Amino acid sequence: MIKLYYHGGCLNHGCEAIVRSSKKIINKDMILYTRDITSDKKYNLNRVVSLAEDTNDSIRKNSMKYFMAAIHYKFSHTDYLFIKYQRENFFNDVKKNDLYLSIGGDNYCYEGKDILKYYNQIIHKKGGKTVLWGCSFEPKDMNHEIAKDIALYDYIITRESLSYQVLKKVNPNISLIPDPAFQLDKVELPLPKKFLEKNTVGINVSPLIMSCEKNQGITYINYKKLVEYIIENTNMNIALIPHVIETGNDDRAPLELLFNEFKDTGRIILFDDCNAMELKGYIARCRFFVGARTHATIAAYSTMVPTLVVGYSIKARGIAKDIFGTDKNYVLPVQLLKGSNDLTNAFIWLQKNEEKICNHLQEHMPDYCKKSLLAGEIVRRLAES
Repeated sequence: MIKLYYHGGCLNHGCEAIVRSSKKIINKDMILYTRDITSDKKYNLNRVVSLAEDTNDSIRKNSMKYFMAAIHYKFSHTDYLFIKYQRENFFNDVKKNDLYLSIGGDNYCYEGKDILKYYNQIIHKKGGKTVLWGCSFEPKDMNHEIAKDIALYDYIITRESLSYQVLKKVNPNISLIPDPAFQLDKVELPLPKKFLEKNTVGINVSPLIMSCEKNQGITYINYKKLVEYIIENTNMNIALIPHVIETGNDDRAPLELLFNEFKDTGRIILFDDCNAMELKGYIARCRFFVGARTHATIAAYSTMVPTLVVGYSIKARGIAKDIFGTDKNYVLPVQLLKGSNDLTNAFIWLQKNEEKICNHLQEHMPDYCKKSLLAGEIVRRLAES
């Protein structure tokens, strides 16, 4: 049996896109262990895979389990037993020879890497096999403990070459294959009146990138200046497209601010929430896309839309490099935003090179997207071995 774990729920439509496209690529029955089964059912993910809850249960302080975990922590200085007991419903289901895919993509780029390590260890102790699926990895985060963890995976599939160069030094059982979401199907719903097909700029901004800026407020100022430029200097309309709506990390918050500043122009639309395939359907009909969320930009790349990524990590640079041969002009790191027109100037370069970019995407993307299917062959082979 193939089991997917460390899924945070469909309120992050990038996570939803990974699950939907992984099912398409692997084409086997799967169980998805989720920390938000309610949102997964809301977006009908239960029609794609079987759902099981991966709960984070508290341990009563006066219980034997709490006492054992506290003693273990005192001598080992690790949360291993706390994690094991808190997620017993998942670990009790681990079966020998089952294949477990850690599907978070960039989870190793954030806090909580120790939890992923414990999942990896416990699954192996119980006879399961693990795959780090469609991942990215920041080189600065590699240390002895993480290297031991990475080496334990039975296989690693990394989605871009910059992370691949780091991880292959630690685990030779690795392949470089594009993110599974390059295979996500799209659903094209009717367009709003103000959405001019192939003459609208899709825009996505996230609280996450705003938290990575070096100069407070500079990200929003740059997006505002970009919208002003488009309205004053082009005949294109603007579609504000959220891709994550989690509490505290909701793209709609900054997008609503932008919408309210420019709604009186009659040339801007704020999209409501919908599923990953429907979002891709809207993005595919844009003329340009300027995005912060990785899987929103993957939706644009895979449908041949010239794309400018406002990035914050290695994944944005790596994906752009693999598609274009360079990330220069295609990725604007949010940490480098200094002037109020930095984003506008980057967009103007995209405009001036529109024809060249479109030709490159038309020529390159079909084969690039097709490579995602290779990951399915690897997983099926591992599951049967």
